[in-house]
Amino acid sequence: MTKHRIRHLISLDDLSDTDVRDIVERGAVLARRAEAGQGVGNTALAGDVVGVYFRKTSTRTRTAFSAGALRLGAGVLSYGPDDLQLNTGETTEDTGRVMSGMLDVLVARTAGDPREMRAWAAQRRMAVVNAMSADEHPTQGLTDLTTLAVRFGTVDGLSVLYVGEGNNSAAALALGLSRHRGVRLELRTPAGYGLAPAVLARAREQAAAHGSTVAERHDLADLPADFDAAYTTRWQTTGTSKPDPHWRQAFAPFQVSGQLMERAPKAVFMHDLPAHRGEEVTAEVLDGPSSIAFQQAENKLYSAMAVLEWCRDAH
Repeated sequence: MTKHRIRHLISLDDLSDTDVRDIVERGAVLARRAEAGQGVGNTALAGDVVGVYFRKTSTRTRTAFSAGALRLGAGVLSYGPDDLQLNTGETTEDTGRVMSGMLDVLVARTAGDPREMRAWAAQRRMAVVNAMSADEHPTQGLTDLTTLAVRFGTVDGLSVLYVGEGNNSAAALALGLSRHRGVRLELRTPAGYGLAPAVLARAREQAAAHGSTVAERHDLADLPADFDAAYTTRWQTTGTSKPDPHWRQAFAPFQVSGQLMERAPKAVFMHDLPAHRGEEVTAEVLDGPSSIAFQQAENKLYSAMAVLEWCRDAH
């Protein structure tokens, strides 16, 4: 195992402002290099072994971290939901202790309690990356910030309209945007499906410290007309279910349509994908000229590379 300092990414709230900006700026540099037809690979993680453990389905995040690790010169070990002895009763702590003697980085998606990842991170040899837990999707948030930075040159001063469930992607977006200066984040979520109160309070606290604002309402009245980006996610988040059998009725008004996008003709549309056309977004918007959703998906690779370099302090 190589001798790098390790850093964990469990929540964006654990990172300093400098950490967030460094990762985003590095991801944006790599994205611009790729757009210019330049190579993005390097040997920053040469000799490292990255474990990729996904208990829930994934297309973009799993591919991004696997491909990103390979482009950085690392080897990759992939684990499925039934591959580890956690399924036979081994403790989380024992699993982390064993893996830390063999891996340099563990990228994990559990869609469960983040305390499990913090237990894996209770050692000093292996970096742990939260590739999505029930409460937050921090690597998605960093991808979103990277995408905004590439598109607009900076995240500072942007106005973002988020429409839909206050899920783990929305949590990461709020915790990430609120670390930037002069940002306005407007969340419009169905009643009963907003951001977790603790996350909303923390995002507002961070925003106030940076001269930014985070607001949440449960209707679509009085939408801002000057937003730079509109963002939504699918209504049924990976690994979750809704107790109310009639939840779709509450969500139906919260669709990003062409009519909504016409309020800000120069705005871009973002989506963390996968998308369900005709539900959270119309095909007209997702496949239209304002959509940067698929560039956003590609940026997940460059953001993942930036995260891996940061975790190993290797850039």
